[in-house]
Amino acid sequence: MSAEPLKVISLPEAAVPAAPRCAADLTEQRGTRRVSFTPKYGSDTVAVDVRYLWCGAPHAPTVIVQGGISADRDVCAGRERAAGWWQELVGQGAAIDLAECRVLSIDWLVPEDLGNVASVSSEDQAGALAALVDELGIGRVHAFVGSSYGAMTGLAFAALYPEKLKSLVLLAGAHRPHPLATAQRSVQRGIVRLGIASGRTDEALALARQLAMTTYRGSEEFSRRFAAGPELRDGRFHFPVEDYLEHAGRRFVERFEAERFLALSESIDLHDISPECVSTPTTLVGFPSDRLVPLADLCELQRRLGGTATLEVVDSPYGHDAFLKETVQLAPVLRHALNDCRGDR
Repeated sequence: MSAEPLKVISLPEAAVPAAPRCAADLTEQRGTRRVSFTPKYGSDTVAVDVRYLWCGAPHAPTVIVQGGISADRDVCAGRERAAGWWQELVGQGAAIDLAECRVLSIDWLVPEDLGNVASVSSEDQAGALAALVDELGIGRVHAFVGSSYGAMTGLAFAALYPEKLKSLVLLAGAHRPHPLATAQRSVQRGIVRLGIASGRTDEALALARQLAMTTYRGSEEFSRRFAAGPELRDGRFHFPVEDYLEHAGRRFVERFEAERFLALSESIDLHDISPECVSTPTTLVGFPSDRLVPLADLCELQRRLGGTATLEVVDSPYGHDAFLKETVQLAPVLRHALNDCRGDR
């Protein structure tokens, strides 16, 4: 699979100081760069404004870090934020050590960013990252660490731009979605579309998120947390799990738009990368309790990858969300996968 030629257009961007909690010699860029590439579902090259974060030790090797569809570029603490979505694993002295590397992350693109194409693909996200790597003068990144949708994008990046990548670390993500997971997401999208059509978008998005939470987490965790009986409240019985799900739905509506959810959820289900096209050395991380990305899919991916690949299995009750919850168990796995960062400086 060959990559599209990349044309990069630079927008002015200044480096800003790192957060006070970090050492004085760490740097941070958080802003927007304009890059150009041809979307998978488009016929013309488009100019795209990519919102990114690039922070860590100056002149250190760069590590791309991308999360699930609800994650943003803010993976760690910084000048404008007290914490990031992977705070326990990305920071000075953490498993992904900002004293030894620079972390690069972007906000996910949606069809509107690409000129309203039919859909956005994991290849499009990879294309934006590859163009950004060129724009920032990085040349070749030390590693791509991707979780969930980020792992899908990492595979696309490795397949399309192998010359830009030294190693690949994929957590809870495979070369294609499992059909049962696609079925579950299809129902979620149907709920949101029905809500938009009926003028009840927020309620529908919250309900779709509630359903999603039942797929992100494991049966063991739910059994442990919500085993108590129901209570009569406001004329009906409420089950303990309902308050948890309703809270998750409300929080999601506060920070996410329905159309963005629809686009990125669909992008997951359109993802399809041939493992044989990926020759980059790869570390896979899977969780037996993950019902969205079954361990069997990662075993298949490991067998079919074109380069060397290891599979680390991490036991957890947290299902797919174990990549967010099991930071203590994941830290040594990430340290080992990235242990030659110092040698790249």
